Amino acid sequence: MDLGFLPSASVAFSSLAAAVVLILLVPIMLQPTQSLHWLQRKHYQYEVTFSLYMLTPTEKFIFNSLLFLILSMILIAASLYLPEHVSEITRRAFYYYAGEYPPQNTAGPLPKGVSESLGTI
Repeated sequence: MDLGFLPSASVAFSSLAAAVVLILLVPIMLQPTQSLHWLQRKHYQYEVTFSLYMLTPTEKFIFNSLLFLILSMILIAASLYLPEHVSEITRRAFYYYAGEYPPQNTAGPLPKGVSESLGTI
């Protein structure tokens, strides 16, 4: 007698094992951990600090989008221009300390042929 509609023994055992694991893990997954509590607390503080709890979802989206846009522009600008600004401040601090600017080119003067081709003397 062929019972083709019944699963094989290995498939049935795998399904049963997955169901048992799922039944055992669901209560553990539903219990919030300390890190989840910390994140929930920070989200609550953010909403209370900026009074977002009384806005509609659309207004929250607009506010959060503008905040993200402004913060990302500040981060990009800082990563692009801050290193150059710090080097300029360091150069000026060295000038105030030593009385002269630090040498820009430590390789020495350019050879005569190179300086002529560049148009500098």
